[in-house]
Amino acid sequence: MTPPTLVEACCDSVQTARAAQQFGAGRVELCGPGDGGTTPSLGLIARCRDELTIPLHVMIRPHTNSFVYDDDDVAVMRHDIVAAKTLGVNGIVLGPLRGDQTVDESQLAELVILARPMKVTFHRAFDRTPDALEALEQMLMLDVDYILTSGHGRTALEGAATLQALQARAGDQLIVLAGGHVRAENVHRILELSHVREVHARATDPTIVRDVVRALATR
Repeated sequence: MTPPTLVEACCDSVQTARAAQQFGAGRVELCGPGDGGTTPSLGLIARCRDELTIPLHVMIRPHTNSFVYDDDDVAVMRHDIVAAKTLGVNGIVLGPLRGDQTVDESQLAELVILARPMKVTFHRAFDRTPDALEALEQMLMLDVDYILTSGHGRTALEGAATLQALQARAGDQLIVLAGGHVRAENVHRILELSHVREVHARATDPTIVRDVVRALATR
C-alpha cells in the first residue's frame, strides 16, 4: 500500500500555522516577512512550537538580497540556528549559494553540522543552481535531509521530470519536496509524474493546504 503523501505548509504566522495543522498538514515551514521568507522572530517560533504538535521547521535566511552570504550573514545564521534548537524546533531551512549560483559547500557543511540533531532542508535556492543533479550530489555528500524544489521549473508540475530524476537518484538518502504552485487541481498529476513522497504548499492562505490535503485523501 502506498504511504500517504505528506503536505508541508509554508506559514508566516501563528494563525496560519495552527490552521494548517488543523487542515491536515504534516509539517510546518515557518517563515518571517520578505519575498521568499526570512528568519522568523524568536517569539513567533516559540509560540508556534507551543501551539503545534506536528514537526516545525524554521527558515534561516538573514535577508532577501540574494542567497549569497558574507561572514556577518553566516554569523547571524549560526546564532539563529542555535536559538531555533534551544526552542525545540525540529528542522531548519536554508540555502547558501556562491556568486555563480552554485552551492556554497563550505557554508552549508558548517551549518548542517551546527544544526544537528535537527533536520536540514535546502530551500528553493536549489532552483537557482545551474545543474540540478550536480547540486543534488552536493546535498547527498553533506547529508542534507530534504530539498525543496520545483525541479528547476516555473512550477512543480513543469519541473516534474527533473523532480523524478532527483528522487530516483536520491533514493532513501534524501527527500525531494516538490514545491511551486502545488494546488488541489494539480497535486495528483505532480505525484504521478515526479514520484515524490512529499509536497510543499503555501499556507499564507490556509485553504490552499486544506484543499490539497482533501484532494490527496481521494487517491
